[in-house]
Amino acid sequence: MKSMNIKKAVLSLGVCATLVVGCSKGISDFGDINRNPNATTIPITSALLTNVQSLIGGNVWGNAINTTAGLYAQYMSETQYTDISRYAAPTQNWDDFYAGAMYDLQNIINTNSDPSTAGAAAEFGANANQIAIARILKAYYFSVLTDAYGDIPYSQALKGNGTIPYDKQETIYPALIAELKAANAQFTTGAAVQGDIMYAGNTTKWKKFANSLIAVLSLRMSKANPTLGKAEFAAAVAAGVIDANADNATIAYPGGNYNNPVYQYYVITQRFDYAVSSTITNKLTTLGDPRIDKYGNNTKGFPYGLTRADALAWQTSNPNFAFIFGYTGTPQTMPLSIISAGQMFLARAEAAKLGWTSENATTMYNNGVTAEMNRWGITNATAITNYLAQPTVALDGSAADNAKIGEQRWLAHYPDGLQGWSEWRRTGFPVLAPAPGAGKAIPRRIPYGPNEPLYNPTNYAAAAALFNSNSQDAKVWWDK
Repeated sequence: MKSMNIKKAVLSLGVCATLVVGCSKGISDFGDINRNPNATTIPITSALLTNVQSLIGGNVWGNAINTTAGLYAQYMSETQYTDISRYAAPTQNWDDFYAGAMYDLQNIINTNSDPSTAGAAAEFGANANQIAIARILKAYYFSVLTDAYGDIPYSQALKGNGTIPYDKQETIYPALIAELKAANAQFTTGAAVQGDIMYAGNTTKWKKFANSLIAVLSLRMSKANPTLGKAEFAAAVAAGVIDANADNATIAYPGGNYNNPVYQYYVITQRFDYAVSSTITNKLTTLGDPRIDKYGNNTKGFPYGLTRADALAWQTSNPNFAFIFGYTGTPQTMPLSIISAGQMFLARAEAAKLGWTSENATTMYNNGVTAEMNRWGITNATAITNYLAQPTVALDGSAADNAKIGEQRWLAHYPDGLQGWSEWRRTGFPVLAPAPGAGKAIPRRIPYGPNEPLYNPTNYAAAAALFNSNSQDAKVWWDK
């Protein structure tokens, strides 16, 4: 990867980084900062932060990487063009990450660190707090990329160093955990950060988010480096992770030009290529799970992995199938959650089953399912108790608990395909059948995009060779 850059990207980034918009897909001046962007060459860091956060929802649903992962996790089915769900190799570049949101985050860090610009940047919150938030979000973005691709440019990325080598995932993971710890330690009691549409500058909640991300990364190492994973998971929980829905890491969209990406996709762009997969609706139906009325606009899932001809024929006979969140019923302002309390309780249940903590697995599991139900507006205590009491749901201390926890974690991450696919790759739960007749296994990674061999051929070749010539069937480091 060329740092920041491909073709004309460096020039365009150099211009837009000094303006209100940053360089991330057209978000302009959300939040009145009362400044003429043409009157200064110093980046307006509050606008850059809003810019980045408004795009994070695409990592939950909407960007190419996540929709591909959502198909592999069988959260969704393709309704017309079914190549990816039948495992044709995707061709997805990561340029929008490095040259977009991650560039903006690095710009925030640089502007607040440089003595010549730090004073101006302090207008939008304490320098240290702005840097800490940007570091946390940058670590989150790197985690998204490495979970999708495996080895990626990390240690030398975003430094303007030209073409650079890829770092191994086994070194990236511990480095991300160290970065998140250092960011948490950097927070001060100074002025709250402006432009923060996740936590409004609340440093306590930011620390919980960082600790939660550490816990997620730690548990993902359960088979690749369980010694480090156990230690870091326990430390993160002790330091304080998200344990209430009020503290969820959530993007609340203001609407208008800043819509929920599901609404933007179905309503604004009028695309209907993705439906709720019958894999997940069948599971919800079997469990009697009330979230089935929340995940789509009805309970009829679209069969997964059909050929194009079969998909078109099926929808002709079954026109009233479910779309994500009910599409037209999805408000412009519907929030998307990156990490939730329920997801964290379920992760803690798995860690307890592994013997990583002294917490009670059943308590954590029940708390997790309850918090997830509540997050989706299901609050009837009796209904939740009855759901948890079902033999197919309740933990009983047997080996079957692993599958139950895995299934609930898969359900809890919907519609975040990358997280659901990652957990399936690591645990094997739930049991997913490949697309019928495809003659291929469910992919284990996303191949490097076509820009890499063009613009960073030597380093690309070295990395691709480690994944069986860039195969989508090769496993990333933690996928054992």
